[in-house]
Amino acid sequence: MTDALKRLSDEGVAIWLDDLSRKRITSGNLAELIDQQHVVGVTTNPSIFQKAISEGHGYDQQLSDLAAREVTVEEAIRMITTADVRDAADILRPVFDATQGQDGRVSIEVDPRLAHNTKATVAEAKQLAWLVDRPNTLIKIPATKAGLPAITEVIGLGISVNVTLIFSLERYRAVMDAYLAGLEKAKERGLDLSKIHSVASFFVSRVDTEIDKRLDSIGTDEAKALRGKAALANARLAYEAYEEVFSSDRWAALDKAQANKQRPLWASTGVKDPAYKDTLYVDELVAPGTVNTMPEATLEATADHGSITGNTISGTYDQARADLAALEKLGIGYDDVVQLLEDEGVDKFEASWNDLLKSTEAELRRLAPSEA
Repeated sequence: MTDALKRLSDEGVAIWLDDLSRKRITSGNLAELIDQQHVVGVTTNPSIFQKAISEGHGYDQQLSDLAAREVTVEEAIRMITTADVRDAADILRPVFDATQGQDGRVSIEVDPRLAHNTKATVAEAKQLAWLVDRPNTLIKIPATKAGLPAITEVIGLGISVNVTLIFSLERYRAVMDAYLAGLEKAKERGLDLSKIHSVASFFVSRVDTEIDKRLDSIGTDEAKALRGKAALANARLAYEAYEEVFSSDRWAALDKAQANKQRPLWASTGVKDPAYKDTLYVDELVAPGTVNTMPEATLEATADHGSITGNTISGTYDQARADLAALEKLGIGYDDVVQLLEDEGVDKFEASWNDLLKSTEAELRRLAPSEA
């Protein structure tokens, strides 16, 4: 093993694990990753919980109790997932305390079926924050058009937020604007801004997956030369936007009130194409003040053979713009791609949620007490 994870951390990149299960908590594995692999946070999503609950028997006791109480399947899911997030938050609490609340965070997502309903998203975020009842929780809200005002309202209530499913630069700027508006609301309400944190989850690998498919169908040498460049270009220009917004006069006023910057979080960093190095979206997205949330395979690959050579974002903006412009020239419309990815992202999480409902319902039936 190299010390690539330590070097990554030393460069100002917070390493979060994109996975959670009860087994990971109870076996001591999560504590071990924190202790030995520089992991300082955890993210979850409906797909992760669906996989965790459908595999093995780690949830049988709680499911049996819930079945005995004849709770609804939705309530069962919330009891199970918030229990895992609460326990993970407790394991990460020393990191939270040591970093003044910046890291040591665990994310939990609002029901993805609410992605286009602002009012319901706000209500769900408040409920989740109350249920988990840990200061180091982040409530995940998707960056849909309906999600933006929900982000402002939830931040304005003093609840920390992980904004998820960001694909486009325009939407990312709207997310940062929603965060600042939320901080301004919180300030008006007299809340302590130093206690409010946020990350903006900018998705990476899915951009290459979609654009590479289109480049392959074009098939020219010019198209082939652009494979694997779109996702990095997009993320790097997102970091440029972050630098711009968080050096503005509007930010300066909030900074004086002890507000925290909303850090860019690189999500979907597992490499999908075997032609690319499996640590591509870690090695090439190193910059201070960022978070990289990795599936365990990517974490292990980075520990083993990651190439951390300092800041790999600074100085890349002109080339990133040129790469995106070259794609447009080939007829690959940026706006079309990012809208498709957002729609697919919401649909995928909703499908995973429905799978989670079905598998949990089946488990509740299996473990229901037999009629005496």
